[in-house]
Amino acid sequence: MNINSERLWNRIHKLSEIGKDENGGVTRLSFTETERKAKDLVVTFMKDAGLAVREDEIGNLIGRKEGAIFNSQVVMTGSHIDSVISGGNFDGPAGVLSAIEALQTMNEKGIVTESPLEVIVFTDEEGARFSTGMLGSLSAAGKLSKEELYSAKDKNGVTIAEAMKQAGLDPELAPNAKRNPEEIKAYVELHIEQGKVLENADASVGIVTGIVGVDWYRVTLKGEAGHAGTTPMGLRKDPLAAAARIISYGEEMARNEKSAVVTVGQIEVKPGGINIIPGEVAFSFDIRDINKENMNDIFEKLKAYIETTCEERGIELEIEQLHSLDPSPCSERIMKKMEESFTETEVQSIKLISGAGHDAMVMASITDMGMIFIRSKDGISHNPKEWSDQKDLAMGAEVLFTTLVKLAS
Repeated sequence: MNINSERLWNRIHKLSEIGKDENGGVTRLSFTETERKAKDLVVTFMKDAGLAVREDEIGNLIGRKEGAIFNSQVVMTGSHIDSVISGGNFDGPAGVLSAIEALQTMNEKGIVTESPLEVIVFTDEEGARFSTGMLGSLSAAGKLSKEELYSAKDKNGVTIAEAMKQAGLDPELAPNAKRNPEEIKAYVELHIEQGKVLENADASVGIVTGIVGVDWYRVTLKGEAGHAGTTPMGLRKDPLAAAARIISYGEEMARNEKSAVVTVGQIEVKPGGINIIPGEVAFSFDIRDINKENMNDIFEKLKAYIETTCEERGIELEIEQLHSLDPSPCSERIMKKMEESFTETEVQSIKLISGAGHDAMVMASITDMGMIFIRSKDGISHNPKEWSDQKDLAMGAEVLFTTLVKLAS
């Protein structure tokens, strides 16, 4: 094995100490002091690897290894280090630290590629703070609107722009983080699977063939608050009761689909008293599928049901789209290089689809994209119990190392 498995494993666990909470999980939200500490640690890893380090206008952290040919297209690799609330140690950091390890191994072995290579740590992939994710990759792709920086807010009413200023960044300069697609040769991301396909196949590592699309919506229902004891059932305009029907419909509809999933992950009830009929309810819908037409069809059916339900119950309705990413097929060229790497490293090759969204799907809009998955224990992710074995992480990093050398040579 070329890469240093112990060094990679130690870095994973050193990073996991930053943002560790009382439940044993990790909470690193974007533009916070905790995230800053994590970035500073990753900077030390990048410098130890012999990389030139910079941070762009949206906060993406970039470590660069120069190539032999001046002005050659760059091969990019990386992931993110922000997390969901009380998440795990591997979602994001596995890709970032494996990428640093791959480039450090090249430097230690004196491998000089024709193309330069960059490790990029994307800002706010998860979207846990502002309910809108992939800020860093969207900025790099030139797809993040300045309006979103001033409109999206966290639970305390702080906008992305305000949070950026608190972190020492100027939101007015965010468009300068855009990368020129003509200067990028490829983007490759290693990530934990967050599912059970590899585990069921008893495989350490897999090749991703495509990433599902992701649509996020917020539904707000406004009814009439009232006394729980003195308002007869027939006279109520209860938005929570309407929401319960709508959420159940979404689940039932998704169960009849082949590959689509529909999830409600957030719900807020006002005024929130145990003896008060709610006056307003807001909840989210997360719709995913590998087929964009099917995603649109699911939303239209869901929207029609919501409108009918609200009309029947005298409920006011508002539907807002928060986030939308199309499904992304992986590059045949990159997958071929990965297959060659699997053969050389004598690792079993498994192909699978990603059911989770990743920065890689945004990068696919401006360059060839590929993904490597490593096995997740019990398929658990976004949870303190999230785990990948040292052996699986090392094998994934080895395949990444070999693939990057091939792409950059």
